Amino acid sequence: MAVLGFQAVQFPSLDYHSLPRRRSSSGYINVVRCGIAEPSGEPAPFGQKTRYNDGFFEKVFMALFARKMGRFATPAKAGTQTEKKRSWWDSDYESFVDVSKRVMQGRSRIQQQEVVREVLLSMLPPGAPDQFRKLFPPTRWAAEFNAALTVPFFAWLVGPSEVVEVEVNGVKQRSGVLIKKCRYLENSGCVGMCVNMCKIPTQDFFTNEFGLPLTMIPNFEDMSCEMVYGQVPPPFEEDPVSKQPCFSDISPWQIPTPASVINYKPEKSFVLN
Repeated sequence: MAVLGFQAVQFPSLDYHSLPRRRSSSGYINVVRCGIAEPSGEPAPFGQKTRYNDGFFEKVFMALFARKMGRFATPAKAGTQTEKKRSWWDSDYESFVDVSKRVMQGRSRIQQQEVVREVLLSMLPPGAPDQFRKLFPPTRWAAEFNAALTVPFFAWLVGPSEVVEVEVNGVKQRSGVLIKKCRYLENSGCVGMCVNMCKIPTQDFFTNEFGLPLTMIPNFEDMSCEMVYGQVPPPFEEDPVSKQPCFSDISPWQIPTPASVINYKPEKSFVLN
């Protein structure tokens, strides 16, 4: 990979022993648990909704993202709980997902992805992408370091995950993150939200804004997802998700999308519901 014209910064090797680990058949795997309220401590089986005990900081993140996205969302229906403005410590995940749904309404997939990009940029201080490129040129160390950071810092959004070994350009490295059961996909029940509001814009943001390639590989059979830092994502037309149908049996909502959006060529394989 190219270093994008920046001088590489030398960092010490990442110490994975500082993270909680569990033993698997292929060795130790770093794992950080989030506030799951299930008796097993693991996400609920497919088709059942996982219960979470969200703390103060998780709710602050939910409120922050929801308020940023709310600027682009269609108004909530009068008299609903969503219409009422919540305090920072009174936010919940359902409200965050509801805002995401309202952002999608009446927008093409490209427009939905652009909204997410604008929201992510608004969360960062000026010049942050350039600074990220200087600190984290696309090296194996940068990919592994960002994988390790993803596990604790994104638990509120996607649920429990763990660092796993992956192969990038023929080289095995610990730059993969396995999300056990994505909380965002589980709560939305919508393939379109997973792809257009999470997978594609997140891949694009890291690859094009930060200069660190990222590929996300959702598994719609069990709602798990693998994030591979350092791997360049394929074009949308060549990505298997472009042909993935909706969860017709579990999707709890339908988006009133204009016919012009449904007939837009890149979405012909999607049934947005």
